Amino acid sequence: MTNNDILRRLRYAFDFNDSKMVAIFGLADHKVTRAQVSNWLKNDSDPDYQSCNDATFALFLNGLINEKRGKKEGAQPAPEQSLTNNIIFRKLKIALDLKDDDILALMDLADLRISKHELSAFFRKPDHKHYRECKDQILRNFLKGIQLKLRPGDQSETFE
Repeated sequence: MTNNDILRRLRYAFDFNDSKMVAIFGLADHKVTRAQVSNWLKNDSDPDYQSCNDATFALFLNGLINEKRGKKEGAQPAPEQSLTNNIIFRKLKIALDLKDDDILALMDLADLRISKHELSAFFRKPDHKHYRECKDQILRNFLKGIQLKLRPGDQSETFE
């Protein structure tokens, strides 16, 4: 999955408009324009499409954490220069203040069943012996679960 795909899915699931997207970047002390956001959300085949790089997407996720959990005092954390699905998954878990059982329930909504042990492996440090790389399928189903939870009656835009 690309950062742009995830950005589109999050925008839809949370029903964010362009102004809200710009504001979320602002919560991470990063200024973006409505045109930039619009270009990141366009389909890959659109001539105005622009790829959202890892550092920019990390800023959005940091802003989402600030939006959902409140902004911490002091300097904002520096955005990661390189993102993995594991980092994205962890940031979304933090932003939504989810516990393991909450995540498993979201996965269940998307018809994906994993154990608590499998889930905890995604949140370990990469050098831990039980660390497991989060594949696109896991992240895609987690995002689908969020969408099904937040917009249960509106599945016209399901992303498969």
